[in-house]
Amino acid sequence: MTYFLDTSVLASFYMEESRSRAVQKALSKPGAKVISPLVRVEFFSALSRRVRMKEYPVEVAREMADQFRQHVSRGFFHFASITSADYQLAEDWIAQFDTSLRILDALHLATVFHGGCTLITADKTLAVSAEKLGVSVHKI
Repeated sequence: MTYFLDTSVLASFYMEESRSRAVQKALSKPGAKVISPLVRVEFFSALSRRVRMKEYPVEVAREMADQFRQHVSRGFFHFASITSADYQLAEDWIAQFDTSLRILDALHLATVFHGGCTLITADKTLAVSAEKLGVSVHKI
């Protein structure tokens, strides 16, 4: 099984949140853990936001960033590229006008769909859209 982690899950894996234990349990399942370069950038944006909101001191955020980078360099995560086919599918889904999908979430779902992965997410709205569009999803 291959699991695509969205940003909500990745953030809860590194930052202590109410759902962190559930995320750690989900990520302990055997199978490849996949993220996209977009998820990687969103993770750093979420971390930066937490620093700006004074939830974490810069030093702690740097430690989390370093831990994430070490996991990436050690192959804990695999990367799925976002392709032109993903952009086209995301456009098609948004153009149906029957979901609340926004650009980045549509790209995530298209990447999951084309990659044959199961999305792991804590984002309820994203999970509803995934189910509606036939994308395999595991909700945290």
